Formats: sequence, C-alpha cells, structure tokens
Amino acid sequence: MGTLYYGGSATPIHIDDRALAHLKVVLATKLRRGESFTLSWRHPDDEPRGRSTIWLHPSIPIRFVFDDPEPTELSREWIEELAQSANSSGGITLIAEHIDAAREAREDASPQTVDVAG
Repeated sequence: MGTLYYGGSATPIHIDDRALAHLKVVLATKLRRGESFTLSWRHPDDEPRGRSTIWLHPSIPIRFVFDDPEPTELSREWIEELAQSANSSGGITLIAEHIDAAREAREDASPQTVDVAG
C-alpha cells in the first residue's frame, strides 16, 4: 500500500502501489503544466466508510511513497482514463484498472495478484 502526502496535512492518503504509480504520472503531468484540479477516491476498507476529494494545485507540495522498491509496469490505457477524467469538470476519480486481453494473457502465463484499492 503506497502513501500520498499532500500539502501540510499530517493525514496520509493510502493508495495501492500500482494505482499510485499510475496516478503519479497523471498528477505530475497536470501539475507540471500549471493546472489545478480535484482528486477523488473511495476510502479503503480499513478506514471509515466514505469518500474524499482534495484540490491539487502546482504550488502545494506532494510526495509519493511506495512500499514496493521496484517500479510497476504501467498501463497506457489506465493512464489515459485517469488523464481524461482529470480534464473533466469532476476532476480525477481514482478508478480500478481495466485489464485488457493482452495483460490477462501475460498474467495467465505468470500469475500475480493485483489489488487496486482506492
């Protein structure tokens, strides 16, 4: 489980490492362009029920912490879906990954467990 630290908040945002890696690409791209937007997610099962939204702005510090020391393989499709939602009036809504047929074939060859919480 990765962690996102935003601004001066002492409250960490826990997001699955794989989801956080994809989110990092989209957030970095948007913030580098000087764009502000919202990020929304459902609370993980081990936290109080509900959902949260934060306003992301280029002047507010952000830090990504990953539990896994190795970078994950990124899905272009998932990044594009997150980027598309970032450009909507509702901002980014952290969604589960849509696994394509090619990825399913790779996973069938070498089984892995991918848990996307968020």
